[in-house]
Amino acid sequence: GGLVDVESLVALKEFFNIAGCESLYTEEMLNVSGPGVDLRSGYLMNSTISGIEDADVLLLIGANPRFEAPLINARIRKSWIHNELRVASVGAELDLTYEYEHLGNSSDTLRDLVSGKHPFSKVLGGAKRPIILVGSSALQDASDGPAVYSSAVQLANQTKPENNWRVLNILQRVASQVGALDVGYEPGIGDLSRAKLVYLLGADGGMVNRAALSDDCFVVYQGHHGDRGAPIADVILPGAAYTEKTATYVNTEGRAQQTRRAVDPPGLAREDWKIIRALSEICSYTLPYDELVELRARMAQISPTLVRYGDAEPANFFTLAHALVKGSGFASN
Repeated sequence: GGLVDVESLVALKEFFNIAGCESLYTEEMLNVSGPGVDLRSGYLMNSTISGIEDADVLLLIGANPRFEAPLINARIRKSWIHNELRVASVGAELDLTYEYEHLGNSSDTLRDLVSGKHPFSKVLGGAKRPIILVGSSALQDASDGPAVYSSAVQLANQTKPENNWRVLNILQRVASQVGALDVGYEPGIGDLSRAKLVYLLGADGGMVNRAALSDDCFVVYQGHHGDRGAPIADVILPGAAYTEKTATYVNTEGRAQQTRRAVDPPGLAREDWKIIRALSEICSYTLPYDELVELRARMAQISPTLVRYGDAEPANFFTLAHALVKGSGFASN
């Protein structure tokens, strides 16, 4: 689900891995071509949020930052007012609270930008610090997502930015997505028609429904919303909201952030990773950590970026990622 902390993601993945299961998915899709999500540069906001204030041109592709990321939208507006940031958008025409050039709302617009037929191609090509920001909502469709991503990569490759400036960026719209991808979950739900057990960890987006499951499939829901996941569950394990636990989340630019417990979980609710730890012991697949500090030590082994709180670790392998996209078959002509 979209609000799951990294501690719970790690605990659940290791529990299921020990039990011999590799089918771990996020509700949020991310259809990207080439390296997929194997390289962090393919799913992060690589220019960072503060980098918006240094940019001279910003191209939004399928993104609505006013709705999906208001703080980022405020940065864009600030830069538009004070730094004369030039903003353009491919997608639906929206009220973003600042002026921008609406280039179109179709894949033809992207193809024209890549081929150089569109007038804005020269603007991107002449920018010193351009940002291409692709909304994750534009990458949900398996038929269009890879082509949209490939076009964005080609546009980024055609720019001539200053040294070490990173052009291509993905705007993630859910809190758990980057952390889940860092840990090793697959974006989007696989085929569940033959599943005998489905474990919904905060999965309230309605992406899983009873009609898609076999009659004898057993469904466990663990979470705090109890929105769409709880009604289809055979067992409900009440978890804690982010205000009720000390937990880790990774934002869209890859920055690990920590919440602090403000109030205790109500009733029988518990911190999610502790529920998973207890369940692993009952099932004889005991996880090797009893305290939060031990779990975070394991997180550091998986990826040190998960516990470097406040630091946005820059991604790398851009050249390799772009080469893989070029060879994926989704490159525009």
